[in-house]
Amino acid sequence: MLRLEMRPEPSRLMALLSPLLALALTVVLGIALFMLLGKDPLRGLQMFFWEPIKSAYAWSELGLKATPLVLIALGLATCFRANVWNIGAEGQFIVGALAGGWVAMQADAGSGRSIVLPILLAGMAGGMAWAGLTAWLRDRFNANEILVSLMLVYVAELVLGYLVYGPWKDPAGYNFPQTISFLAVTKVPRLFEGWRVNIGVLIALGAVLAFWVLLFRSYAGYALQVGGMAPAAARYAGFSSRRALWTALLLSGAMAGLAGALEAAGPLGQLSPHVPAGYGFAAIIVAFVGRLHPVGIVFSGLLMSMFYIGGELAQSRLGLPKSITGVFQGLLLFALLAADTLIHYRLRRAAARAA
Repeated sequence: MLRLEMRPEPSRLMALLSPLLALALTVVLGIALFMLLGKDPLRGLQMFFWEPIKSAYAWSELGLKATPLVLIALGLATCFRANVWNIGAEGQFIVGALAGGWVAMQADAGSGRSIVLPILLAGMAGGMAWAGLTAWLRDRFNANEILVSLMLVYVAELVLGYLVYGPWKDPAGYNFPQTISFLAVTKVPRLFEGWRVNIGVLIALGAVLAFWVLLFRSYAGYALQVGGMAPAAARYAGFSSRRALWTALLLSGAMAGLAGALEAAGPLGQLSPHVPAGYGFAAIIVAFVGRLHPVGIVFSGLLMSMFYIGGELAQSRLGLPKSITGVFQGLLLFALLAADTLIHYRLRRAAARAA
C-alpha cells in the first residue's frame, strides 16, 4: 500500500521544471490518445506543435489567440496570489465584450478612430463591475467567491443571449442572433496589413510589464501577496484584507473585460452567442502553468494558444471532434498537478495493518 509523505524541503529546481515535465507528459499522453483514435500520432502532434508556428503568419495568429489568455491570466494570477479565487473570468470577459460592443454600436459616419479607446475602457469597466458583484457579496455577506463568480458566468451568458436574440439583434441580419457589424472605425487597429493580429498584442505585453512591477516592485503588490500567503501576518502588519479582496477582483475583472472588448472589436467585429470562447476558464490553466508569474504567463499563454489552433486544425484536417482542444488542456492541467504533488510529497510504502 502506498501513501504520500511530505518532503522536508521541496526541490526549487524541480518546481521550475515541472511545467516542462507536465508538457512532456502531455505529449506522451497525446500520442497514446491519437493511437487510440486510430490517427497518425506524428500527424496529430504536427497539428498542435508545428502548424501554429511554421510561418510568420502562423505566429501572428498565435499572438492573436494568446492576447486574451495572457490578459485574463494576469488578473487571475493577482487574485490567486492574494488568495482570492476568481473562477468567473469568463463571465467578466462576456460583460466586457457587451460593454465594449455597446459603445461600438453607437458609432456613426462622423466617428473617428479615437472611439477605440472608449470601447476598450468600457470593456474594462464592464469587467470590473461584474467582478465587483463577487467582491461585494464576499465582503458584505461572506459569500464564497468561487461559487459566486462561477454562477455569474451563466448569468452573463443569459444576458448576452437575451440581447443578441432581442433588443440588439441586427434587423437586416436575416434573423440570425447577432448584432450589426461594427463600423471599420471601431475595429482595433491591426499591426500589419492583411493580417488579423492587432495592437492587443502590444497592450498585453505592456500589461505583463505593469503586473510585474505591481507584484514584485510595489508596496501594494507586496501587501496583496502577504495577505495571500500569511493572512495572520498581514493583519498583524496592518494590511487590509478587505482592500486586498477588492483590489484583486477589480484588477482581474478589468483585465478580463479588456480582453472581451479586444475580442469583440477585433476578430469578431460583432456580438453573437459565440462570444464565450472558454478563454476565462483556459486562463486559469495558463496562470498556474506560468507559475502565477507575468513572464511565465506569456509562455504558457502561447502554449495554450497552440492547443486552441491545433484543436481547430485537427478538427478540420484529421476529423477529430472539437473537444480535442479541451482534452489537451485538461491533460496539461492534470499533468502539472501530478508533477507539483510529487515535488512536495513522495510515495512511501505503508506497512499493512494487522487485522
